[in-house]
Amino acid sequence: MARVLYDLYGRDEQLRFSPYCWRVRMALAHKGLDVEVKPWRFQQKDAIAFANTDKVPVLCDGDQVVADSFAIMRYLDDAYPETPAVLGSGVSYQRALLFCHFVDRQISPALFRIVALDLLAAIHPDDRDYFRATREARFGCTLEEFHSPEQGQALLYKALAPVREVLRTSPFLDGETPSGADYLLFGSVMWANIVSRQAPVIEEPLVGDWFKRLCAAHNGLGDQALTVRDLGDEQSA
Repeated sequence: MARVLYDLYGRDEQLRFSPYCWRVRMALAHKGLDVEVKPWRFQQKDAIAFANTDKVPVLCDGDQVVADSFAIMRYLDDAYPETPAVLGSGVSYQRALLFCHFVDRQISPALFRIVALDLLAAIHPDDRDYFRATREARFGCTLEEFHSPEQGQALLYKALAPVREVLRTSPFLDGETPSGADYLLFGSVMWANIVSRQAPVIEEPLVGDWFKRLCAAHNGLGDQALTVRDLGDEQSA
């Protein structure tokens, strides 16, 4: 049975911007594993109810069903030990888990402030009311109030300090070739890059060049991604 990955799409079915789905897509490419990518929207929760979740990514690999990007990356290492490791095990796994929390709690919130309204416009029109209501409840303010590119860039620059130090000595966070840490951060940067009307989101050379190298990896998987800039302008939601 073929592998199937449920992947979030936006106002165009080829607009795939989920940071968590990008982590998994890069991990699958890293391991040389083929996958059928099935488009999914925020309110199509019934379509993934079998996975006991209401969020993507969801990976179906034969009889195995795995939800959550980090859990999927770990599953791929366990299920396909003969392929290059993504997270590794033992100490390597624990360090990757720590970096995952760093990205989720420091990098992604800063990026969100930069692209909040661009993201709303990138989402499928039928999902925008849902997205606005759920995120405004989470933040305790409107998306317009939350959207602050200047503040987001300042937070992002500060948060990326340890990343810059690593990239001064190696082309990727995991050394000479990319692996799990790179994909964890790449997913968030790719998310912002795809939905942003103004590119690049990353304004500093070290991290910007790293992002370009990741986009070119695995036969240019990232370079081939559709962005909102490819679609042209649309009236804001």
